[in-house]
Amino acid sequence: MTPFTARVVRLIQSIPEGRVMTYGQIARRAGSPRGARQVVRILHAMSERHRLPWHRVVNARGEIAIPDAAGREMQAQLLRREGVAVDASGRVDLARFMHEPEWDAGW
Repeated sequence: MTPFTARVVRLIQSIPEGRVMTYGQIARRAGSPRGARQVVRILHAMSERHRLPWHRVVNARGEIAIPDAAGREMQAQLLRREGVAVDASGRVDLARFMHEPEWDAGW
């Protein structure tokens, strides 16, 4: 696992219940400001193995970014169970629910 991947995994693991982070936010915090797509790939490849709370990661607009309807609905349900308000279009209010970890790539 590369150092960037390890930081991404740790950041995703750190997202508390009832909060979300964006792909770009995770990439910046992990030391690669333009690495949002890498975060998507890491999340897809490592979610099961590392038991990552994948449902707590949304796009920069606060939207669920899963392309298929069943996956979008599953993510919305998981977030709602944790108390995150998800509107009918699959959007989360980032001002209200975004997690801002106290640490970043400097750890």
